[in-house]
Amino acid sequence: MARCSKTLLLILGPTGVGKTELALQEAERYGSPIVSCDSRQVFRDIPIGTAAPTAEELARVKHYFVGTRALEEDYNAGQYERDAMALLDELYRTHDIVVMTGGSMLYADAVCKGLDDLPAVPKEVRASVQKGYEEAGIGWLQAQVQQLDPVYWQQVDPQNPARLMHCVELCLTTGKPYSSLRTNTVKERPFRIVKVGLERDRAQLYARIDERVKQMMRDGLEDEVKRVYDKRNLNSLQTVGYKELFAYLDGEYDLNRAIELIQQNTRHYAKRQLTWFRRDKEIYWLDANESYEKNIRIIDDLLSRDGVQA
Repeated sequence: MARCSKTLLLILGPTGVGKTELALQEAERYGSPIVSCDSRQVFRDIPIGTAAPTAEELARVKHYFVGTRALEEDYNAGQYERDAMALLDELYRTHDIVVMTGGSMLYADAVCKGLDDLPAVPKEVRASVQKGYEEAGIGWLQAQVQQLDPVYWQQVDPQNPARLMHCVELCLTTGKPYSSLRTNTVKERPFRIVKVGLERDRAQLYARIDERVKQMMRDGLEDEVKRVYDKRNLNSLQTVGYKELFAYLDGEYDLNRAIELIQQNTRHYAKRQLTWFRRDKEIYWLDANESYEKNIRIIDDLLSRDGVQA
């Protein structure tokens, strides 16, 4: 493969580790926008619970895929791959380097490796699976995946209804296990990819996550959840922070218990993120406790190895 003159700098890591400020500094350093690869920040009306960039951060650097979709819209990694690749093609006309950051593992892989070309799901199949989920809950989805595709069941996050529904839809559409349709063929990209990951001591990361959840509550997360309560069954809201507070509003437990569950489930999510990212040997890991200056020098060195200069 010929050497590429364009570079994608991908800053990865678990939720709460500190990716945002490093990405902002690198984007400012290279005059780049920031392309988000976060599957929840793409939606409007839920900035607190998704830890979306603040107004100040958005003013510092132009961001893409932040607050651009309505909660009612179905949006998935396949659509993100198409949209992100089209955007990068446009951005590389005026930029040699583009910064991307986020914690959604599948969205990052969609850009770096590409996703399998899967058959379209008929509307009636999608409606049937959605109805089953709404009427019988996530336990029904979990049982369906276990029965239809036991291989994928061992890989999927069992608490992610969007992933579970996607599997069931494709199994019913094709008559084959979803896992058998995934070839994991890496697509060639017309740009170089440099991946850096931020890491912290596990105890420190978990403490940061717990404090961030408390800060979200102080910032008005409960009111944000109340504003979207009538849309609680939408796929876009089947995520940590919203599910627990919806249950609290339904009287299943008190507010303190809801906050504890948000903290616990966010820690579990961070652990899954780290497990996923650790499998990628292309990621160069940085200590988030080091100064930004030191980590930026390391990134500069990684980028300059093929001639990219700040």
